[in-house]
Amino acid sequence: MRRSSASFAFHARDICHGFGPLPSVSATSNPNSIVRPPSALRRALWLCTADGLVATPLVTMSLPVNVFLAALLTKGLHLPKETIGFIAALPFACNFLQIFVSPLLGRWFRPKGITTTFALLHASSWAILAVLLSFLPTDDPAAAGRWLAIWFFFSSFAASLCGVAWNAWVQDWVPARLRGKYFSRRNRLLSFSTVAFLASTGWALEAGQYALWTFQAVIGVNTVLRFLSIRWIWQTPRTPTEAHAVPTGGFQTQLQIVRDEPSFLRFVLFGSVWAFAANLFGTFYYVFMFEIMQLSSLTVSFYTILGAAGGALSLPAWGLLLDRYGNKPVMALSLLAWQLPNFIWCLVTPEKHQLLPYLWFWGGMMGAGFVLGQFTLLLKLVPPRAKNLAIGVNLAVTSLVAAIAPVLGGAILTWALARWADNSLHVYHACFAALPLLSLAAAALLLRVHEPKASRFTSVVGAMRSVRTISGIFGLTFFVNYVFYRPRKRG
Repeated sequence: MRRSSASFAFHARDICHGFGPLPSVSATSNPNSIVRPPSALRRALWLCTADGLVATPLVTMSLPVNVFLAALLTKGLHLPKETIGFIAALPFACNFLQIFVSPLLGRWFRPKGITTTFALLHASSWAILAVLLSFLPTDDPAAAGRWLAIWFFFSSFAASLCGVAWNAWVQDWVPARLRGKYFSRRNRLLSFSTVAFLASTGWALEAGQYALWTFQAVIGVNTVLRFLSIRWIWQTPRTPTEAHAVPTGGFQTQLQIVRDEPSFLRFVLFGSVWAFAANLFGTFYYVFMFEIMQLSSLTVSFYTILGAAGGALSLPAWGLLLDRYGNKPVMALSLLAWQLPNFIWCLVTPEKHQLLPYLWFWGGMMGAGFVLGQFTLLLKLVPPRAKNLAIGVNLAVTSLVAAIAPVLGGAILTWALARWADNSLHVYHACFAALPLLSLAAAALLLRVHEPKASRFTSVVGAMRSVRTISGIFGLTFFVNYVFYRPRKRG
């Protein structure tokens, strides 16, 4: 019997009820479980929620492209296009590289210690950036870009290791029976934090006229909040409540299992094409709005909020559709409905951009269905006997492609703008046609994937890091903090 995907969705009425009394963890339900007093567990869950509320701004700022980072790169430092593309590729490269480090760290240290350590390093890197901005050679954008790229690599690598460890850690101590309900409520609250961050940041940058001190002030406030969240992480329980199953068989055995799954391999190919399409010029939509259309950061923040709102409101309906009609057809429909209207970007000018608010809201609605379906389809396709390796292969391949795409896109855009300097608007229009066209190819590959009828395992740790990383490009910022989890079947 299939479990409703709507368990991922946001239900607005639950916000008013709060978390309520939480049941204790029963040792009789699982021989490996550990009894924890209800008050201690309730306090831990509240600390985890408080941590997310104050950590959200800095986590959102760490995406390859968001309102803050796009404004810093374009209006604050005026970096070249190829440098912006290279910087946007770094988080995806770190998602790939962390695969070689995370298993070793997990063998030597507890997930909570890894989470705390790399969260501290990540927050400290942003504090360093606040100081570094005063010494960057603003009169030499190329040199400033090199220093910023070096900093962003170390910051993104720390964020990637922290994110994977955090997912493993919360699954260690949050009881399985509470995860679906708890994380849906937690992330509804975090969506308000995201909206508050986008609105306040847009207003602050506009009021400060993009002076470097305004960027430093935003970084300073949000870094202090992140340090506060790390303190709350350290105060939460350490003892695991459940023992996790470890896949059996050696590397060669698991690799052969992955090779024998043609549907999974087609899914990886589809995900790679989509990652390339989304990241080729996706980074430069914000650059286009800031440089060509001369929109304010407050306006761009408003558009991003509309995308997030459209996605959050539509999630319950997408969950029902995915369960009724299956992931593959719903994903293909939502992808086409999401991307084909993006041809409108090829007609947008500084004088004609009245459709952009509707386009962002519609994109958020349609994109939410595609992202949710992408995760639930992954649950069905990953072979349970080699799930860790399969997840690693999917993440590594898609992240590597996603890292190459913006570098290539930045180089193409730089070459085209140098050749047709008087027609920069038309150059951007031509580049923006690539995303919906490549999305047609991705949809065709998706339809060739065979979809089983039932999911074959219950949870995935870190499988959706690429989805989180790319979410800021299209306004789906609430997915940054979303913990993708499918509740266990009961009975």
